Amino acid sequence: MSKKTIIYVDDIHFSLVTLRDRLKDKYDVFLAQSAEMMFEVLRDMWVKKGILPDMILLDINMPETDGFQAIRELKQNSLYEDIPIVLLSSRNDEKTMNMAIELGAVDFITKPFSDTDLVDCIEFQFEPLMHSTQRPIIVAVDDNPSILVSIRTILKDHYIIYLLEESQKLKEFIKKVTPDLFLLDCNMPVLSGYDLVPIIRETVGYTQTPIIYLTSDGSFDNVSAAIASGASDFIVKPIDENILLEKLAANLDGYKIRRRIHKQELDYM
Repeated sequence: MSKKTIIYVDDIHFSLVTLRDRLKDKYDVFLAQSAEMMFEVLRDMWVKKGILPDMILLDINMPETDGFQAIRELKQNSLYEDIPIVLLSSRNDEKTMNMAIELGAVDFITKPFSDTDLVDCIEFQFEPLMHSTQRPIIVAVDDNPSILVSIRTILKDHYIIYLLEESQKLKEFIKKVTPDLFLLDCNMPVLSGYDLVPIIRETVGYTQTPIIYLTSDGSFDNVSAAIASGASDFIVKPIDENILLEKLAANLDGYKIRRRIHKQELDYM
């Protein structure tokens, strides 16, 4: 089997050479020191070989054309728009990560990163159902920034985390990212957690995805309403780290089994 092809774009030559050396045994890696050079490599691959890369690793912080503008230009070109793009950056703030996804990146990696994290990210895009070492993807939606910060702090070493403060953005967001589990605040302006559940369930691919409500009201009536609305579980605020990790693990274990069985069924069809 031929190696997958990756273009890595970074204005720092040392980073280019270092990453190529880290990946060269598994992938064919082409280097570009600017967005302009990346487009030259893309045109050369297409004109001379009739192929396109299987993935682009794109640094955000570059002079002239940065990673955000580069991904906009890629997505506006019908020839390149379906190439998976992973953005790399030393910035890991929520605004940067969410911008990456809104522009169409399939993932985001914060520098510095380990070889394992990088390969896991790449392999998950190539074979998401088979790559069992990939950390599950969690999307948390809450209008309280302090809650989102707490969730990220607790989960960042265990999961890939995406955070949304504006609940109305979730519908478009899940067309670009495929979460393994949702954490939804019950009470939010515009769209509450209760409003989001039918939106998620009616989206292709999310009928079985675990949804856990976050609520400050742990009364029997409220919890019963949460479960009846289609949620898989609930967590009462303030969030306890151990309870959050235990409930995520329990819900994801069941989901992984269902997903694996579904894949086996498809293989035999």
